[in-house]
Amino acid sequence: MPARIKTGDDVIVLSGKDKGKTGTVLRVLPSEERLVVEGINIIKRHTRPRPPAEPGGVVEKPAPIHQSNVALVDPETKKATRVRTEVVDGKRVRVAVRSGKKID
Repeated sequence: MPARIKTGDDVIVLSGKDKGKTGTVLRVLPSEERLVVEGINIIKRHTRPRPPAEPGGVVEKPAPIHQSNVALVDPETKKATRVRTEVVDGKRVRVAVRSGKKID
């Protein structure tokens, strides 16, 4: 099964506390069916100081979000779209269902 959402894609959150926000995919965790999206699902991590380099404190970082809660942003309409794959010249490409535009 080809990946529908990849690192570097722009996505929009469909449900949860960040519903309606958009961001760029930083990491894909395929075994857990989750994505890490820039600026989405921010958590606070309390860290202990590790001398000599790292001071302690509260660090904010994005946590993984389930891939069913996000959708790819259509490059033409800037709205959420599903993704389908088509074979063009013997290569598999991702296509936005909403506009029919090629994503890759």
